Amino acid sequence: MWNKIRTGHGYDAHRFADSLIADKPFVLGGVTIEHDKSLLAHSDGDAVIHALCDALLGAIGRGDIGRHFPDTDAAYSNIDSGKLLQKVCAFLQEEQWLIGNVDLTILAQAPRMAPHIDAMCARLAQLMSITKEQVNVKASTTEGMGFVGRKEGVETYAVVLIYKADVPV
Repeated sequence: MWNKIRTGHGYDAHRFADSLIADKPFVLGGVTIEHDKSLLAHSDGDAVIHALCDALLGAIGRGDIGRHFPDTDAAYSNIDSGKLLQKVCAFLQEEQWLIGNVDLTILAQAPRMAPHIDAMCARLAQLMSITKEQVNVKASTTEGMGFVGRKEGVETYAVVLIYKADVPV
């Protein structure tokens, strides 16, 4: 049975642009958040989804997000990261893995994440075709320390549990 249960861990961070980039809103967890800056990235910069993709890919032993969706490929320029997450979930389905739960931590000094957590949980669950109860998002600051504390960007951590479809729950 133990070879049919796996965990994965993911991490991502993105710097803020000096201001809001035209046609590039600040997006985390698939939710657009009002802020005066955008995240610098080849895609939409959704560090929450990027960390989640890495965790899921790691759990199934398929490398990381850069291996599947390289920032050198114009096809992924400004792409909605939700589409990347759906492709990663398709990889899980191909191998008959199901998602048990995902646990995400956002580190951001600004903007405040608390008002957006429920919407993130709902959106991520929808993208992964799981229940909202299987998704946990929490946020913290770094008490003014480091690049996050200086409001230079955000970082996120993701942990996932997956299991083979033929394992009774």
